Amino acid sequence: MGSTRTVRINAPAKVNLVLRVLDRRPDGYHNLWSAMQTVGLEDELYVGLSARAGIRLQCDEPGVPTDGRNLVVRAAAAVLARAGLAESRSPGVEIHLIKRIPVSAGLGGGSSDAAAAIIALNALLGLGWSRETMAGVGSPLGSDVPFFLFAPSALVRGRGEDVTAFAVTGTRWVVLVNPGFPIETRWAYEQLSAGRSGVRPLADGLRGIDRGGAVSWEQAVALMENDFEAALAPSHPVLGQIKQQLLDAGAEAALLSGSGATVFGVFRDKAAAVRAQQALGRTEGWRVFAVPAGTAPLLCEAGGAPNPTPVG
Repeated sequence: MGSTRTVRINAPAKVNLVLRVLDRRPDGYHNLWSAMQTVGLEDELYVGLSARAGIRLQCDEPGVPTDGRNLVVRAAAAVLARAGLAESRSPGVEIHLIKRIPVSAGLGGGSSDAAAAIIALNALLGLGWSRETMAGVGSPLGSDVPFFLFAPSALVRGRGEDVTAFAVTGTRWVVLVNPGFPIETRWAYEQLSAGRSGVRPLADGLRGIDRGGAVSWEQAVALMENDFEAALAPSHPVLGQIKQQLLDAGAEAALLSGSGATVFGVFRDKAAAVRAQQALGRTEGWRVFAVPAGTAPLLCEAGGAPNPTPVG
């Protein structure tokens, strides 16, 4: 990797156990209310400091941009700017990204990668930032980025900047089914806005989560909902078909994650999840994963590069 010091960090996917899209804000965005949970499908980042100036990103997934369009590059630039490291004396940053999370899939992969880069550079540069400070750096990059600083479970409100960690007690496995096509977030919001005449208030059960610090998986399953499901059903009926197949395969509940296109099912144990993965994985073009619900918080560990090829 060509760097003098490197750390390794995993960046997990997320699912939205609840995703309510509320009123439109003065800035044009919508207020959100979401209960988010990481799952054990993870990208892998190797982040290093180098004597070579600039930020360089290498990714093993063809088609993923490695320039300033990538949230990882933007996150690294934001850290250096916030730390007051002028370009003339800024250390070089070299990042190798191994992608496992499908792109534009409603699983927050890009946001998780950005959060991981912020955490890694906080450690490498010895900045000592709190997770609140790191979330503030990540918030302008994307509404899901702050969540990953509070993972594995958190309530997310506002535009994504208001995050409160909470606990989901018990264990579950999740089967993720990605149908092989992306759904552009802006377009999904347009479909949602065009198809509704008003905003439903939050259910009493959701307000209960807001007041408490923990919920059981049984409670969470009973409350699962996503405002995008009905909005996207006319244009993407396959999403409803996947949901039904997950339920038929034994899921306690199934739901669209984010604005899609991944649909996930919650299963009581690994064996049931693996059976469902095998059943749904027979469909050509679908990517299906059986993974545990919940991960450790994003933490760095010492690690060399995955290969000796220098970034860039």
